[in-house]
Amino acid sequence: MTLSRTFIPKIKDIQNDWFLVDAEGLVLGRLAVILANRLRGKHKTFYTPNMQCGDNIIVINCEKILLKGEKKTKKEYFWHTGYPGGIKSITPDKMLSGKNPSKVIELAVKRMIPKGPLGRKVMKQLHVYKGKNHPHEAQKPINLDIKNMNRKNS
Repeated sequence: MTLSRTFIPKIKDIQNDWFLVDAEGLVLGRLAVILANRLRGKHKTFYTPNMQCGDNIIVINCEKILLKGEKKTKKEYFWHTGYPGGIKSITPDKMLSGKNPSKVIELAVKRMIPKGPLGRKVMKQLHVYKGKNHPHEAQKPINLDIKNMNRKNS
């Protein structure tokens, strides 16, 4: 009697592709779920939870993302300065119109990725840029049309 063994991919078996996503007019939460799953590699047949088998993703036009309802003005991101009474907050509306609008997408995806060393490695595969220009033309990224994946994406 022979036992069938589960295929565990080796590092040399994993191929990381590059994808380009245009975030203009996409809903933040729906985009973040798709990005998190692609970064982890859950769309691949040989997905292994303890390995980095996801793809590299480039997101452009991050300042043109949509937030449904009153999330743009009522949602708040908090952080602490480390000093007594040093809790600070900012709304997505101010973030998107400020100097670093990519932070909104990065925070949404980061909170969907497991915490720890593997999560930090996975987050390095996400590249978010303001505007249409990005420095990854040499990787020849494939366009990933998220708008047409589901009618609720836009």
